[in-house]
Amino acid sequence: MCKMLEVISGDITALDVDAIVNAANERMLGGGGVDGAIHRAAGRRLYDACLAVPEVRPGVRCPTGHSRITPGFNLRARYVIHTVGPVWRGGAHREPALLASCYRSALELARHHHLRSIAFPAISCGVYGYPLEEAAAIAVRETRVTVSDFDRIVLVAFDADVHAVLLAEANATGSNDAHVPNHSNN
Repeated sequence: MCKMLEVISGDITALDVDAIVNAANERMLGGGGVDGAIHRAAGRRLYDACLAVPEVRPGVRCPTGHSRITPGFNLRARYVIHTVGPVWRGGAHREPALLASCYRSALELARHHHLRSIAFPAISCGVYGYPLEEAAAIAVRETRVTVSDFDRIVLVAFDADVHAVLLAEANATGSNDAHVPNHSNN
């Protein structure tokens, strides 16, 4: 049983885990930031797999706060769990609930597919503008409650500032059965 939540800095596309989580957009067809990096690393078959996901309404394959799963193709991870975080609009438009739902729905998909290890980027913290400290608190809270369901849960920072905030939040809310290593890459 996992008793550890890891916080690392590094390239999520290079991690050897069962699934990496993609901070996708509702179309699921690639984009900037981690979304673009995952699509480039996984190869064209990931785009084709995402295109095959049925739209729930025109232009939307994965609504905000939900998750979808595809194979990982050229990645070390066997699967990519695509989740769509909220765009920050001041916090009064259900952003905290939607961001928490991203983590919960991704973890539920991982459990449903009997996955034992999962890595998350800092969902909504890039161009979607979610305040980092608030997003880190949600990420740590939502992953920590399911830590015993997995062998490994990793929060992956894309830069030093994100790493410092995630690490501080994990350490501040840690317990005796949780350890947060300070890795620079995996």
